[in-house]
Amino acid sequence: MVSLTVYDGANGIGGNKIFVEDQGRGVFLDFGMNFSKNSAYYEEFLKPRPSRGIHDLLLLNFIPRLNIYRPDLVPADIAVDQFPSLNICAALISHAHMDHMGYMGLLNEAIPVIGSCTTLALMKAMQDTQNQVFGSDVTYCTFKSRSGEEGFTLESKRDAPYVGRALYSMTEPCAGLVDFLNMRPTAPSSRKKFNPPPIQCLSCGTLPFEISAYPVDHSIYGATAFIIEGTKTIAYTGDFRVHGKHADQTREFASRARGADVLITEGTRARRDDAENAGGEACPTNSVSEQTVYETCRAVVDESPAIVIADFSARNIERLEMFLDIAQKSGRSLVATAKDAYILQTLNRVEPVARLEEILVYDALKAEKKSAWEELAVASGGRLIGHREISSAPESYVVCFSFYDMNHLLDISPDGGDYIYSSCEAFSEEMVIDFQRLWEWLKFFGMRVHGLEMVREPYGVKPKTVKGFHASGHASREDLEEIITQIEPKVIIPVHTTGHQWFADTFEEVRVVQEGERLEL
Repeated sequence: MVSLTVYDGANGIGGNKIFVEDQGRGVFLDFGMNFSKNSAYYEEFLKPRPSRGIHDLLLLNFIPRLNIYRPDLVPADIAVDQFPSLNICAALISHAHMDHMGYMGLLNEAIPVIGSCTTLALMKAMQDTQNQVFGSDVTYCTFKSRSGEEGFTLESKRDAPYVGRALYSMTEPCAGLVDFLNMRPTAPSSRKKFNPPPIQCLSCGTLPFEISAYPVDHSIYGATAFIIEGTKTIAYTGDFRVHGKHADQTREFASRARGADVLITEGTRARRDDAENAGGEACPTNSVSEQTVYETCRAVVDESPAIVIADFSARNIERLEMFLDIAQKSGRSLVATAKDAYILQTLNRVEPVARLEEILVYDALKAEKKSAWEELAVASGGRLIGHREISSAPESYVVCFSFYDMNHLLDISPDGGDYIYSSCEAFSEEMVIDFQRLWEWLKFFGMRVHGLEMVREPYGVKPKTVKGFHASGHASREDLEEIITQIEPKVIIPVHTTGHQWFADTFEEVRVVQEGERLEL
């Protein structure tokens, strides 16, 4: 008997945690952070306490009450042995966005993670370059131990080793990926040891299902859809679109999934609103294509007599490549942050993307020594450029800065310029406030703003994106209907959506499941 339980992602956008079981053994499809739940309780300066392990997340129902987590993350006042256990053979990750993999690091370290080579590389690069969101340490971690007399708090020793989790790639891992996963995340002078993760091809593993992976078009490289074949055939889309450069990949998956017993599909844009859905993307009738974004942004750069600031979402390397091409064809150089350069250098280990040698890496003023990953980003081919060099000829550069890089503009000190916003709208109160602050920065520097405007409403000024500067990472309702019709599944289970009614009105055999509900197939 095959069963399916959606522990999260059933009634909102993001946070997918879907367990598929056959004859007592199963796999998780994603194990992400639910931004809507998180933002209901937390904000920038109030976060779950890592020293309390899974305590805060369990009590607030951010993660399911199951006995499936790393023992070192369980404080003494949480009796996980009273929770149901699952026989989890593996966790499949569709792509490296936090709402799909943000809590995967909480899972018991004996559970291997399966993903595309690109996704596995991106996850490690994300760990190497940022302050970790608790639970997102997927590829390696430092085990904690209980502290204090009662054991209610957890701590890790400074010299405790990094320990890698077993990883399976959907295709044979190339030497570049293996080398990168074996690379120490700390400087060579560090005393901290690194026990790298074992990695092998999925065909070497033993699972209760036959699993096939297919690349799909999304706003991050490495996005994957899965077909799981056991007693029943289950297709899982992850996140996808049909209006990007790789729409043929999405259609190829649909062709392969045709006739599936069950289709678990995202529906981020199924509910068509004037504004964006929480955690999702804009919902116009017709999707803006990446080609349209290219042409719109190219026109701004061509006409600009000054510096151009390009702002797009983190890890959207496809958008970085687009601005690189625009910069080169406009006679400019592209300047990226060290973090973007490191991500780019990582991806080049797995698949050919924009060459790091073609990009300038911004040398930010900072008192502390550069981290190991920053040194590697430059050593791998990126040339450093400082604020003085940009200030001397600002019209020669397209600079990839986001709101969080605005401080660096104080050093560059541009006299006007053009700012291009090429990302999604605000989907939380915190983001609205960030946009208001960003607007003050742009006014301060006298920037001409493209892709974003501030609209006065009865309850204040709100940000609004301008069509043509951003392409959604998710399928429109029309494209959802096309793909689902092509697959022609016997049962449709919508997740990652608030548009359940559209699914019910459009298709037969739609099952709207509740969080934690077990569905026997």
